[in-house]
Amino acid sequence: MGNKSLDSGIAEMEELPVPQNIKISNITCDSFKICWDMDSRSKERITHYFIDLNKKENKNANKFKHKDVPTKLVAKAVPLPMTVRGHWFLSPRTEYTVAVQTASKQGDGDYAVSEWSEIIEFCTADYSTVHLTQLMEKAEVIAGRMLRFSVFYRNQHKEYFDHAREAQNNKMLLSVKDNSGSHGSPISGKLEGIFFSCNTEFNTGKPPQDSPYGRYRFQLPAEELFSPKTNLYFADFYCMYTAYHYVILVIAPKGSSGDEFCKQRLPALDIANNRFMTCSEDEDGRLVFHHAQDLILEVIYTDPVDLSLGTVAEISGHQLMSLSTVNAKKDPSCKTCNISVGR
Repeated sequence: MGNKSLDSGIAEMEELPVPQNIKISNITCDSFKICWDMDSRSKERITHYFIDLNKKENKNANKFKHKDVPTKLVAKAVPLPMTVRGHWFLSPRTEYTVAVQTASKQGDGDYAVSEWSEIIEFCTADYSTVHLTQLMEKAEVIAGRMLRFSVFYRNQHKEYFDHAREAQNNKMLLSVKDNSGSHGSPISGKLEGIFFSCNTEFNTGKPPQDSPYGRYRFQLPAEELFSPKTNLYFADFYCMYTAYHYVILVIAPKGSSGDEFCKQRLPALDIANNRFMTCSEDEDGRLVFHHAQDLILEVIYTDPVDLSLGTVAEISGHQLMSLSTVNAKKDPSCKTCNISVGR
């Protein structure tokens, strides 16, 4: 056994303590704390910790052929718990496995190592509001000037609206947000709502006639969804390997369950003064609405919507399936819409 380890420059020393009872805590989207118990055998000889960190989806994770397989992270022995932060391998909302061994650096540069510990599994967290604020600030840079709009609209197939009338008491009901956009978005797979658009064509001031989601459009006055009775939140900023950039905003009626969900997870926006979508009063006290020119806004409304509040009609344009954002994957290499904490 000893000769086997010499080839890798690591010597095996049985007396080094093996980490026991590993605990992971303070998990964020790109860091975690780790601690463990050790018996007193040669504890004073420990100079380093070897930490093997693998994505759980990796089929070869933690399948050590030998106890001296080089590890991905070498850390000096410090008082526990130890924080693993900013490691390139960590991405948000991702399952990992981790194992640890103790090591003692020898005079010739080789290491004596313990046995590997048990393998522990954990999952990194979503983006925090701090990370989302960083993402929001990047989106503000390219938002462009504000254009006036007056309606929200939702494109779907005819069967969707027929089902809402016949089986849902004339209401569009909530559905869970899919996994499109940033991998660390705290709303993906969790927030329930209804997607709407508000973007207008620059030359007409009206909604575009093309759509990737269906040839039928429900359209309603903007004040039916967005008013001083609602709160507005920033949720995501992403692109899909194209020149187009998307921002997801959430409109939540004050005090609703959607509002409570967003308060804990998303940066709040001043509805009358932000770079993405505003609702303000004119001199006559009427509500006026504007949206950012250079972003495609995806707006989630967190309450059911009655079809009687608007109209459903067939659009005259094309169904551009290539522009669909359903489960769309964010471009991790785009410098415009990525922050430094994973993908």
